[in-house]
Amino acid sequence: MDPLALKQRLMFADAVAICVGVLVAFVFQAVLRPVPQSVWSTHWRLLAVSAPVWIIAMGMNKLYTARANERRTEEFRRIFAATGAGVGSVVAIAFASQYKELSRLWVVVLFLSVSGALVVERCIARRVFLKLRRAGRINRRVVIVGTDAHAIGLLHTMQRNADLGYDVVGFVGDADLGERGGVSVLGTYDDLEQIIADTDSVGVVISLSSVTDTLVNTMTRRLTDGGYHVALSSSLRDIDVTRIRPQHLGGRTLIYVEPIIRNGWRAAAKRAFDIAISIVALVATLPVIAIAAIANRLTSPGPVFFRQIRVGRDGREFEIIKLRTMVVDAEARKAELMHQNESDGALFKIRNDPRVTTIGRYLRKLSLDELPQFWNVLRGEMSVVGPRPALPSEVEMWPADAHERLRVLPGITGMWQVSGRSDTSFDEYKRLDMYYVDNWSLLHDLTIVAKTFGAVVSSRGAS
Repeated sequence: MDPLALKQRLMFADAVAICVGVLVAFVFQAVLRPVPQSVWSTHWRLLAVSAPVWIIAMGMNKLYTARANERRTEEFRRIFAATGAGVGSVVAIAFASQYKELSRLWVVVLFLSVSGALVVERCIARRVFLKLRRAGRINRRVVIVGTDAHAIGLLHTMQRNADLGYDVVGFVGDADLGERGGVSVLGTYDDLEQIIADTDSVGVVISLSSVTDTLVNTMTRRLTDGGYHVALSSSLRDIDVTRIRPQHLGGRTLIYVEPIIRNGWRAAAKRAFDIAISIVALVATLPVIAIAAIANRLTSPGPVFFRQIRVGRDGREFEIIKLRTMVVDAEARKAELMHQNESDGALFKIRNDPRVTTIGRYLRKLSLDELPQFWNVLRGEMSVVGPRPALPSEVEMWPADAHERLRVLPGITGMWQVSGRSDTSFDEYKRLDMYYVDNWSLLHDLTIVAKTFGAVVSSRGAS
């Protein structure tokens, strides 16, 4: 699909969203505080005169530049800034024309309604773009500069994540890699510009660990002057982009990584969030827990609840509480089923585990077995969001770096759950947990909680 046509459609969708927001503002004004028709007419004229400012504000806030809006939060910030400029222009024009009947209520509602309409419209647009990328219709053809392990890793990451929208056509470098992921080395660094033109690529991704500083500078100047896109990939991994800040040092570019602060008001806010969510969840789901407990007792001999020792923050052990989903001798039978383990590393997972009871399968599928863990959260042993609470036997098998995940409370849900849950390999499970620990923020917690609902509803990765 032509990028220009796609941009034009997005601009049209934005215009429709703004019109919807404007109409909502007028409706609210009419319902809450009716004004004479002459006032409405003047308000419409103010909007008409300010229209160019709205258009310019959308462009100046880079709302039509894909790379500037990769993160939702950044796109929303730009929407609020553009809307603020548009509404501000209405107020400025009214002030300059000495129009004194401008409704302050209408101005406030206009900002909120237009911003809200644009946010909803952009969320829908994201879904559309996602489907188009997965279908390969709006992918960006790029060349990877470099032939080291990091460059190969870039290829695999782009191929695994179709949502990123990259179509790698090949490598450029001095080494012959053979065929990797269906692509190969297309030529040397001297051939780069010709290769980009021949493959109809829009730019390059340069592996900084594979190319010298001098060559990086030369290629970057040459390609950007030629109108191509240039992205530099460093060896940094799993550091949230919001923590990274470029700095200038005598002609060199430094990358400063902002520290994560987990104490003070942030710790208090997270604890308050945990307590509030746990109380609401336990009260709201008490009938569900009671019904599940009765069903457990009637269909399978043994206790209603399952208690097990897990490892919490700083290596302290605690007793986790769940609704029992397995037969009473499940732990004793684990050894005989070890050859059926479908996970690697310290994890033990069997998709169709024969130890799971009939009721237990439904409880697991809907994640109802985890509801009693909110009691662990209230007791301060767990958090709503955090790394998976591991068994002591698993911790003993961890590599040294995995112990860093014990710096925070384990959680009922976490990145491992919303990104794959039991489908996740041990290395990926460890990486996701470490990403959470290293980049924690209250916003991340809220995002993970929101995504958990989708994971539970779709039963993705449930076991």
